[in-house]
Amino acid sequence: MAKGEPLRKKFKGDASEKCTLILYNDDVNTFSHVIKSLVEVCGHDEIQAEQCAVLVHFKGKLEVKSGSPEMIMAMSEKLNKLGLKSKVLKIPVR
Repeated sequence: MAKGEPLRKKFKGDASEKCTLILYNDDVNTFSHVIKSLVEVCGHDEIQAEQCAVLVHFKGKLEVKSGSPEMIMAMSEKLNKLGLKSKVLKIPVR
């Protein structure tokens, strides 16, 4: 993938594919920033976002959302722009 190329180019396949959004812990962002970001970007309610923030803090990473590749990649890009560390993974089709 060329530098600066959108992440959307990485995933090709049928519309039934699913991806998951992984959020990683860091020593930079506050709990309140992580919670606010999850509410804003992922559509979590306050309680769900707070639980995710605590689990990410203690476990190091957490699956915070799953869905279509386009939706999850857009969320990952937004979280990364907000200073959080996230990654998109394909969910294997069985």
